[in-house]
Amino acid sequence: MAIFPPQTRIWWNEPVAKAELVWIAVAFLWGLFMFFMMIYWHIYGKQNLSPVVGRIDPAVFEQRTSEFAEKFKVREEGNLGIPVAKPTAGGDAYMLARTFEWWPVLELEKGKSYKLHLSALDVQHGFSLQPINMNIQVHPGLEHIITLTPTEVGTFGVICNEYCGLGHHVMTGRIYVVEPGQGR
Repeated sequence: MAIFPPQTRIWWNEPVAKAELVWIAVAFLWGLFMFFMMIYWHIYGKQNLSPVVGRIDPAVFEQRTSEFAEKFKVREEGNLGIPVAKPTAGGDAYMLARTFEWWPVLELEKGKSYKLHLSALDVQHGFSLQPINMNIQVHPGLEHIITLTPTEVGTFGVICNEYCGLGHHVMTGRIYVVEPGQGR
C-alpha cells in the first residue's frame, strides 16, 4: 500500500507527460542503436575470438596437459616447481585450470601461431589474459582451442575471473612471450 495513493485509481488511463514520452523515445532509440552496434562490432570489430569447442573428459585433458608439460619443459618456476613449457611454433599448447592454479606456465615466441587448448578439471573458471583483456569461460568437460599469435614481447598474466572458491583470489598463471630463437 502506497503512502499517498494516486488521485485516480485507474492511473494507466491518465495521459503521459510530454517529457516522459521524450525520455521513453530516447531510451528506445538508444536501445536500437546499441543492438545494431553489437552486430556491427561482432563483424567488423576484429576482436572476437572464434574458438573451437568440443567435449573432453577432464581426466583425458589432464593427461594431455601433463604429457605436453613434460615434453616441452624448459625449466621450473617457484617453490612448487611449476613447469615452464615452450611448444614448437605452429604446434599445440595446453593450459589447464584447477583449484586454484593455471598450469603450466607457457613460453611462446613473438609472431608465431599456436593452438592454445584450455579446459578446467573441477569447476568453471575464467581465462583472462592481462593486459590484453582476452576473456574466456572455461568449463570442465569442454575444450577450447584458440589460435593465438603473440604480437608483443613480455610477461602476460592469466587470472581467473569467474569465482571458483575460497582461493579464487590467488588463482594466477603466466604466459611469457619472447623473441624468436631466444629463451627467458
